[in-house]
Amino acid sequence: MDRTTIDAALGDLERSEHVRVLYACESGSRAWGFPSADSDFDVRFIFVRPREAYLRLNPPRDTIEPPIDGVLDLSGWDLYKACRLLRKMNPPLLEWLGSPIVYREAGPAAQVMREQAAAHFNRRACCEHYLSMARRNMQAYIAGRQRVRKKKYLYALRPLICLQWLLQRGTFPPTRFQDVMAGLEIEPDLRAAIGGLIEAKQDERESAEVTPIPDFDAFITAHLESTPKVLHDIPGRPFPTDGLDVMIAEVLAAGATSG
Repeated sequence: MDRTTIDAALGDLERSEHVRVLYACESGSRAWGFPSADSDFDVRFIFVRPREAYLRLNPPRDTIEPPIDGVLDLSGWDLYKACRLLRKMNPPLLEWLGSPIVYREAGPAAQVMREQAAAHFNRRACCEHYLSMARRNMQAYIAGRQRVRKKKYLYALRPLICLQWLLQRGTFPPTRFQDVMAGLEIEPDLRAAIGGLIEAKQDERESAEVTPIPDFDAFITAHLESTPKVLHDIPGRPFPTDGLDVMIAEVLAAGATSG
């Protein structure tokens, strides 16, 4: 699937939903740098409705999730919803904003959100998210299994490596997994093993499995046990919304429909 097809799908969505797409990007395994041969295109977007829609007693829908069309999975959040999630330092949204594959960026919204996230960065909230993600994948798909889907190993390893970035560097990690690993000191054997898993996954189907890998299991288990003690000493941080309020007003004043 090419960018022209994706852009056309976004245009169709704008017309059918009467919205304007402010930002659209690839998310998930393609943005993370380890798609399988049959991975979907997970396009995520931020949209805005006409100003009048926000002046009604009943608020408009804040998500748009059309049925998956072949391998194109579209899903988007209203600008207000995205800003509220940004205030909570929502890592999936931050990953969207840092995606290496951007299909559309119109107006100031995405850049202001990036700048506000950096200015009011809440490291603890992001650490807790990635720790929870790793734990869920370990418990649901890896622990005690005789066969493990390769992507589930990556879905547990990636958040833990992102955690190391947060703890060591204090900023939000890059969306692409290889960029995160390149910026950290990682034990060479573990780095090589993760690289080999990524390379193998790219040539196989999403359902490809492997027998349990003891080194991965040990790394995941050790960090799931040790990280909560470290997070206890990291303070949270308030997120003032003045900058986002100004941006929202500017976007609505510019007009919300695509024409």
